[in-house]
Order: sequence, then C-alpha cells, then structure tokens
Amino acid sequence: MHRIIAIANQKGGVGKTTTAINLAASLAAAEMRTLLIDCDPQANATTGLGFRKDPRRRSLYHLFTDQDALEKLIQKTELEGLDVIPADKNMVGATVELVGSEKREYHLKEALEALPQVYSFILLDCPPSLDILTVNALVAADSILIPIQCEYFALEGVSELLDTLIRVRRHLNPHLAVEGILLTMFDERTNLSSQVAQDLRDFFGSQVFQTVIPRNIRLAEAPSHGKPIILYDIKSRGAESYLQLAKEVINHDKRDPKSTG
Repeated sequence: MHRIIAIANQKGGVGKTTTAINLAASLAAAEMRTLLIDCDPQANATTGLGFRKDPRRRSLYHLFTDQDALEKLIQKTELEGLDVIPADKNMVGATVELVGSEKREYHLKEALEALPQVYSFILLDCPPSLDILTVNALVAADSILIPIQCEYFALEGVSELLDTLIRVRRHLNPHLAVEGILLTMFDERTNLSSQVAQDLRDFFGSQVFQTVIPRNIRLAEAPSHGKPIILYDIKSRGAESYLQLAKEVINHDKRDPKSTG
C-alpha cells in the first residue's frame, strides 16, 4: 500500500519543489520505489529531474482534460526506482476547465486509486497557491508535508494553509494527516534562523521534523543540471540532509505527531 504525501505551502520560495525532488530521490535511493507527480504548472519538478520542456509530451494536464490513466503518463528518471509524472504550462488552463467539472476536487484521487500498487511512496508537488490543483492533491493525499523557510515571515502563510487543511478535512478528506513541518533554508550563521526554528518547534512540537535543510550552494545548483542532489553531489550537506529526512519519513510510524486542527 503506497503512502501519498502532498508537499504544499502557498507561500513561494520556501524550498517546496527542492524538497519534492530530493525527498523523492532519497526515498528511491533507500530502495523505496517512488513516484513524483508534478502538480505545478511551472513544471519545476519536471525540469529539475532532467526533462526539458516538450509540448508533445503527455503530462498531468492530460489526466484533467482527456482523462488519461496516470499509468500512461509515467516517465522513468535517471535514478533507478524513481518515476515522475510531468507537468507543463497547459495546466494553468486545467484550473479553469475544472471549475465546471463534476466532482472536480476528486480527479486526482480517483486516478490514483486506479494506479497499480507498485510504489512505496507517491509525492505530490503542489503549486504555490491554494487553487483547485492543490485541493486535488490534498484530497488525494494521506498526509501533507509543509516546508517552512527559516525567516521572519515563516508563520505568516502557515495559518492560511492550516485553515485550508481543516476545511479539506471537514468537507473532502477527513483522513488527511500532517506528515510533518520541514524547516528549510536554515542558516546557522544567523540568530534569526535559530530563533525562527525554535519558535516553530515551540509552537508545533513533535510535528516539526528533526531534520533541518540548510542553505547550501550545491543544493541550489542541482536543478539547473536536471539532477537531484544525491546525483549531483552526494557528499554535500544538502544531500546528507535529504537522506536523513527520507529516513524520518520512512520511520513515520515510530514518531508521535500531534494532530493539527
């Protein structure tokens, strides 16, 4: 039985897609067969795994518009055990087309239910907004992983996301859990990063992952080479952090996360 994790935060620039790519790759490296579904019209997870923009390639857009089976959209990546369903810019149009669609919030959930049980993990990289694509991901997911940047306004967008989480639980997916809150872009040289991290741990307690993702040049460079960090520079601090995060996610049931909402 695969675990479906939505990686979401409507605030941009928090390391969401970096986390989706590198957590997926690290899970695959741990011999957990993983599928990354790029739900973001910007398609950064797609290009970050080495797929150039190609209007002829079938993408998640074709699930929403042509009802293509997800199985037909899967692409193999360079890393054994990691597959991806790409996105493209046409998915902006899907948000409009879905408005009048019956059961519009359930398209991705129903498609995933029809997918053969060959993956240990399915990660959903959400857009930096709370639109119908993000709602589809939250309805389909077992849990949500929330990356939060270690900066002053870190908590500003989280309350809105948690409000959405509560509404989704109430009306669409009562079983949606919090996988964890991930501190990203941590700069150990500044008191601010340490203070924000401590504030978040004080507020959210055990829901915050022990792993912290540092600011790391190699981690920032990797997407431009179309590689996850473990293929670009396995010895970097960024690679070490995401491998550690993968261990935490795999051992999720050994943690004792408190329920939000």
